[in-house]
Amino acid sequence: MMHKSVLLQEVITGLDIKLDDVFFDGTVNGGGHSKAVAELLGAKGVIIGTDLDGDALAKAGERLKEATAKIILKQASFRDLDAVLAEIKVTAVDKMLLDLGLSSNQFEASGRGFSFQKDEPLLMTFKNHPGPSDLSAFKIVNTWEEGNIAQIIESYGEERFAKRIARAITLERRKRPIKTTMDLVAVIKRAIPKKGLYGRLNPATKTFQALRIAVNDEIGALKEGLQKGFECLNVGGRMAVISFHSLEDRIVKNYWKKLAAENRGRILTKKPVMASPEEILENPRSRSAKLRIIEKTVCE
Repeated sequence: MMHKSVLLQEVITGLDIKLDDVFFDGTVNGGGHSKAVAELLGAKGVIIGTDLDGDALAKAGERLKEATAKIILKQASFRDLDAVLAEIKVTAVDKMLLDLGLSSNQFEASGRGFSFQKDEPLLMTFKNHPGPSDLSAFKIVNTWEEGNIAQIIESYGEERFAKRIARAITLERRKRPIKTTMDLVAVIKRAIPKKGLYGRLNPATKTFQALRIAVNDEIGALKEGLQKGFECLNVGGRMAVISFHSLEDRIVKNYWKKLAAENRGRILTKKPVMASPEEILENPRSRSAKLRIIEKTVCE
């Protein structure tokens, strides 16, 4: 399944790509946004793409192989972009994109337990080959204290039944390990009151989102990536962020406001840019997407 790049034209227009730009794609996924950028770059242009998922990088490399611009792809988190740029001897970039969250390829085909509609191992890590020491959803639900589990489900998933779900998880694991996505879905459904089972969202949606965010430290990565990303921009450079839930969007909005108040940046999106009805119809994942863009106005 081909990953559909969310808000593609809005990103390209908002970043105002120039012929010789150095573009950093912090979550390159299948390379959709980068491919559109590459079509606007000349031979002196550069695209630097990072992703924790090696399979995604391979897809991006294949998609970008015809590009005229120089393509550099690294298996890394965007929170480490300063180290990546230092390694390839790039001092600053002109344009930057962080497309947060999960790609449709990871959701549909990774086999790592992101979807509550498939019976898969409870991993939920962006790494395609996690090691024994890496955090996983399995470790969280089977070893963390009940209070900690409730806290992440409530904070990251904004789930009103977080305490009930955490309690049900700890009771279930006393009998047997919770090994797969369907094991966890069954526990969640038993924990939620009947009236909560028939809403617009699947009852497992918020818990799965919370576990994925915790496993990948997405909030910590976002805060670090925003700061380092802005520092690495040239003056006049632009940074775009696509978020998919309110917690992420609030962090981006507040950081943009801070930069603007310090006269270091100019906010180009007074309100977040949302997907059109046509895009939502074609790609339902875009329904919750919010795009914010800032331009750097002074040197650090």
